[in-house]
Amino acid sequence: MYILVTNDDGIHAPGLLALYQALAAEHEVAVVAPESEQSAVGHAISLLNPLRVKKVTKNGSFFGWAVSGTPADCVKIAVAEILPQRPDLVVSGINHGANVGINVLYSGTVSAATEATIMGIRAMAISLSTFREADFRVAAAFAARLAGELPKLHLPAGVCLNVNVPSLPQNQIKGVMLTRQENGLLVERYERRVDPRENIYYWLAGINTKRQVEPGTDFWAIENGYISITPIHHDLTHYACLEALAQMEWPEE
Repeated sequence: MYILVTNDDGIHAPGLLALYQALAAEHEVAVVAPESEQSAVGHAISLLNPLRVKKVTKNGSFFGWAVSGTPADCVKIAVAEILPQRPDLVVSGINHGANVGINVLYSGTVSAATEATIMGIRAMAISLSTFREADFRVAAAFAARLAGELPKLHLPAGVCLNVNVPSLPQNQIKGVMLTRQENGLLVERYERRVDPRENIYYWLAGINTKRQVEPGTDFWAIENGYISITPIHHDLTHYACLEALAQMEWPEE
């Protein structure tokens, strides 16, 4: 397969390198990723600023293209202008930190995968559930195995896979769990700080904190040692509500 790899942590992120190396063992891989970190930018695209594209080398060899934009920008520009052919698959990651629950809406990693599905390309996002001393080898190996199986899956149009891997050694991972997105409220907080000029500022903290975690969800799976796979899509229509609203009488103009 011809695979496009991107992320939101930036083209120099160790998770992206681990993913590239695992996939390149069996596939032709192209890298088009943000030149700097773009975490939590969601599905933003660049309209007011041009996209600058630069070649990036590692150990003296060409590695990929760095783009001065968001993860969604990277997928768009890669398919439209950079790549010599349309990719068979887009893999976004490996993100430094889980993308589960409501955070899926904020995630640049996930948005790159959903952008690919909007363009009619199969895709998956993969994240590792830690921000400290990350060892991406288990997640990279699983991503490579899943990438090989993805063309065989009968995914509906517009659906991609959001994959989260617990930060555990291979022998401590209990298995793979198909999950739904956790929709409970996050317990968020802001740290109040004062700079040297006595100006007050706030820093968002506790983004992935939960009071309760529901079984069967992506959040529950990684907290209990399972790899979580959640099929997601970009259609935000609530169809049951749409049907209910259709039964109402609406005032005429």
